[in-house]
Amino acid sequence: MRPLDGITVVSLEQAVAAPFATRQLADLGARVIKIERPKVGDFARDYDRTVKGMASHFVWLNRSKESLTLDVKHAKAKEILGRLIERADVFIQNLAPGAAARLGLAAEELMAAHPKLVVCDISGYGDSGAYSHKKAYDLLVQSEAGVLSVTGTPETPSKVGISIADIATGMYAYSGILTALYRREKTGKGGRVEVTMLEALAEWMGYPLYYTHFSGAAPPRTGPDHATIVPYGRFQTGDGKSVMLGLQNEREWAVFCDKVLGQPALAKDPRYDSNFKRNERRAEMTALINKTFSTLTTEQLVAKLDAAGIANARVNTPEEVWKHAQLKERDRWREVGSPVGKIPALLPPASLSDAEARMDPIPEIGEHTEDILKELGFKQEEIAALKTDAAISFERRKASH
Repeated sequence: MRPLDGITVVSLEQAVAAPFATRQLADLGARVIKIERPKVGDFARDYDRTVKGMASHFVWLNRSKESLTLDVKHAKAKEILGRLIERADVFIQNLAPGAAARLGLAAEELMAAHPKLVVCDISGYGDSGAYSHKKAYDLLVQSEAGVLSVTGTPETPSKVGISIADIATGMYAYSGILTALYRREKTGKGGRVEVTMLEALAEWMGYPLYYTHFSGAAPPRTGPDHATIVPYGRFQTGDGKSVMLGLQNEREWAVFCDKVLGQPALAKDPRYDSNFKRNERRAEMTALINKTFSTLTTEQLVAKLDAAGIANARVNTPEEVWKHAQLKERDRWREVGSPVGKIPALLPPASLSDAEARMDPIPEIGEHTEDILKELGFKQEEIAALKTDAAISFERRKASH
């Protein structure tokens, strides 16, 4: 039995943040009913066509869900949503500011009608304050939350290469929903979980916020290197490649000087015998280390670092991570069905000792619409009328799951 078997989630979701939260609930066994626009579906379906014709974001975020298409502005939509939510344990939405309330799906209304329901509202900035009306996309929130100011090179502020604002928000929505469900087990009452993208990413910015406020200066942008710890970052090897390494304390610095650089006296050199001194001489320190590393291949350097117990990593491409030996040796890959056939998928990071994560198919647009409406008590002629009226759409699966 999976932890969330028997839990039903209804999600008016799109893009990344809410789908990431609900996919993780589905991983744990929850039934997730994803409401999509008729014909076109979640707009993340059209971000690209890289995964056998499907979008990479959508493949990543939407396995193990049921797709119900519904024009939420149609006259019948309120009745359909009402029947769905009446049977649900969780309702989650990340629509544009104010949209849920206009549809009669404000948390206060839903909880008044369904006291055991957990409602999760995801937005860019929340439903109060001067920014409550603003739309929010990942890159924009990275900028608003200050991430760009501390990421990149001294010359060029840069965004993080993955959607960290959406991912952070999805993670807090996921953990918040689990918390609310746990509380419901003790009290019998649901409640609202509100997560904003700005607040999620502001939490992740804790270190630079404290550092800047109390020092008067932001941590410098240092590309792939740590802003305040030296050596901690990327170094060049003799075969033209790069290796990342990091030291956390003076004991490791002494070992590094002795076992890796072959210069044990360097550890006590008064120019370099503490981290703040090494940080003040960052360029000098990097040149000194690269001079030694230039005599070694990547494999030789990694072997020396491993033997000395110095933390290190290769600078891998996404394809190298896809083929990573550690993921293979730990049997982290599975296959999931989809409208275009089997697709590899990684198991979720949290492994349970007595239950494997649910890894069910990625749905076609509206694939489950007819079955769900029948389950809700709609007759075949009513379903046909809704389809004729473009209130719903559904497709038969194109490939075996």
